[in-house]
Amino acid sequence: METHRLGRTGVEVTRLGFGGGPLGGLFAPLDDETAAEALAAAWDAGIRYYDTSPHYGIGHSERRIGEFLRSRPRDSYVLSTKVGRLLVPQDADGKSDPAGFHVPATHRRVRDFTRDGIRRSVEDSLERMGLDRIDVLYLHDAEEFFDDAVREGYPALAELRSEGVVGAIGAGMYDTAMLTTLVRETDVDVVMQSGRHTLLDHSALDTFLPACEERGVSVIAASIFNSGLLAVPRPVEGARFDYEAATSDVVRRANEIADVCETHSVTLPQAAMAFPLRHPAVAGIAVGMRSAEEARRNAESFAVEVPARLWADLRAAGLISSNND
Repeated sequence: METHRLGRTGVEVTRLGFGGGPLGGLFAPLDDETAAEALAAAWDAGIRYYDTSPHYGIGHSERRIGEFLRSRPRDSYVLSTKVGRLLVPQDADGKSDPAGFHVPATHRRVRDFTRDGIRRSVEDSLERMGLDRIDVLYLHDAEEFFDDAVREGYPALAELRSEGVVGAIGAGMYDTAMLTTLVRETDVDVVMQSGRHTLLDHSALDTFLPACEERGVSVIAASIFNSGLLAVPRPVEGARFDYEAATSDVVRRANEIADVCETHSVTLPQAAMAFPLRHPAVAGIAVGMRSAEEARRNAESFAVEVPARLWADLRAAGLISSNND
């Protein structure tokens, strides 16, 4: 599978990456065997970039990804995880994680973007995964703690990079305005932008992606299916959009895009995967996968060559922005 270098670093990621959110039990429970099968199918399909976070299932995603990758040569893949949440043990008392992951509430999350907190988070992640290093480290979901993340978190990441502990640093967030500030005011290598450079949301094209291109910062586009709506050929009422039920207008627009796609023998998920990669700043996409079937289907969709005429027709219909060209 084709790879792309992150910023000016030596870190290269496959253009299709494995998003580890579902391995933490996001939206529905997931057992270890099914998770392992998903990871193996992704590997067999050529995926060599794996992204996770302590947040995903309060450590379950990191543990499962680490257990799988320990059996592979360390230089054969790229691993990213995130900082900003420390996991503190607690008595689950029969309760499930309140953050939307279907796992027992064995830990609580404590937000911490201090230097000590970030270093502790890295040590904890390495211990959970059973690995000796992390290739890419992101400040995670720092929207409500942005000043702290820039003032204390970024220097801590830069220090880890200078020490050779990690190869590339950045942030994973939704807010494109804050990410634009981070790109312009710091020396990050890569940013993982979630849900704002998709077939249904083009807001990253306004200022964020131009800033990344200008500064030589790479982008990993995440949540490219907007939480599920674009993951099926024909979305229906009740489909999930940005973690909530989609409005009828959003479902209608998705189906209008699907109409145009079908005239080019392309499915909506295939177009959704190809769309972000058209921008020169985008190094790759990270797609959540929870089963072997999903992993194989995503890899097959990713491999489809989408004709240029599709984008022209979508622009002519007013369904995508012209700023991506």
